[in-house]
Amino acid sequence: MELHFDLQQILTAFMVLFAVIDITGSIPVVVDLNSQGKKVQAGKAAFISLAILVVFLFAGEALLRLFNTDIPSFAIAGSLVLFALAVEMTFNVELFRNDGMEGRQATLIPVVFPLVAGPGTLTTALSLRADCHVENIIVAIVLNMALVYFVLAKIHWVAKLIGPNGIYVSRRFFGVILLAMSVRLFVSNLQAILA
Repeated sequence: MELHFDLQQILTAFMVLFAVIDITGSIPVVVDLNSQGKKVQAGKAAFISLAILVVFLFAGEALLRLFNTDIPSFAIAGSLVLFALAVEMTFNVELFRNDGMEGRQATLIPVVFPLVAGPGTLTTALSLRADCHVENIIVAIVLNMALVYFVLAKIHWVAKLIGPNGIYVSRRFFGVILLAMSVRLFVSNLQAILA
């Protein structure tokens, strides 16, 4: 198999995935999780997200077909999870209840899924195959996960920089942004199903 590395394709895929992952927009969520005593492991989050994205890039459509579902339905389900998380952030209510050890661990839910490797990112990775060679998408995914690792690893520095009042305001602000993103994801995929 011949590899076709193309800097333009890598850059395009990187920018598209960066916009969808929006790790900088997730900073208040992660800071808030830390303030609740819920641990986020940067390396584990980046590695698991990388693995999910690469596997889904190759087997996504077949995997969804195996469970008798499609990409729009998957994206709608993910939008509902994002919506619930946004409601928690905006209205300061607890919808996700974690007991025992899970209550102290936030790496998988909600950081890996749905924030980093959520339905929007997974769907985007699949759709990039129409315009980019797979190897270029993989490089773009790896670069994005390196950035995710850096941001999550330096989250305490970010928390100090923002401060408690900044966290409060940004939590509400990004909660509303996340609400809007979840509604957009829901509506666009509902239209795709009904079309």
